[in-house]
Amino acid sequence: MRRVVLKLSGEFLAGVNGFGVAPEATDALATEIRTARSGGTTELALVVGGGNFWRGATSGGDMDPATADYVGMLGTVMNAIALQDALERQGVVTRVQTAIPMQAVAESYIRRRALRHLEKGRVVIFAGGTGNPFFTTDTAAALRALEIDADMVLMAKNAVSGVFDDDPRKNKAARQYAELSYLDVLNQGLAVMDATAISLCMGREMPMTVFDIFTSGNLGRVLAGEHVGTRITTDAVTRFVD
Repeated sequence: MRRVVLKLSGEFLAGVNGFGVAPEATDALATEIRTARSGGTTELALVVGGGNFWRGATSGGDMDPATADYVGMLGTVMNAIALQDALERQGVVTRVQTAIPMQAVAESYIRRRALRHLEKGRVVIFAGGTGNPFFTTDTAAALRALEIDADMVLMAKNAVSGVFDDDPRKNKAARQYAELSYLDVLNQGLAVMDATAISLCMGREMPMTVFDIFTSGNLGRVLAGEHVGTRITTDAVTRFVD
């Protein structure tokens, strides 16, 4: 693939503590990204969530909802800077671009500058969500993928190998989809990403792969074009893993 956007949950950086940034977890994630990129030609952009610090819908309590969402955006910036540091310590040249201007710590998001970074082989981390309240980082990932003309959105999961017809942690008989249409995701209420993000990808026919990033080598296989996890497209014929 030529160019992809990888969506990462903030919890990946928290490790077993479930809160904040754990150096060992962040380093493990950076190692997986560096290894997957070594020898490849795929341009890689990242969107990272902020749930390890703050979730606007639940953490804010009685706070004004828009204000709570802005606090969550700041959490994504902290995660982006921490991940940038981990990547660059492993020799991966990285740039952070934020939807909310923070000139002292990161570039402001400028589409053409992001494209230039990617063309030069740099990893670009998009932080601050969309810069607007009431939109999730899932939607930010879909939006940025469309803006930079990516070939695919990659939804990284931890210890979940794809999309299932039920919660595999609770139902051992749950079946994993090999391929799935966006319309079926919406109709079945499958927890892949929020409906706004799904609608964006469906409307512009942006493919998506949902996979377990911590299964060794999975990210590299996806970047090489192999079918890993669950592939979601606009016109897919829904089928399960054999």
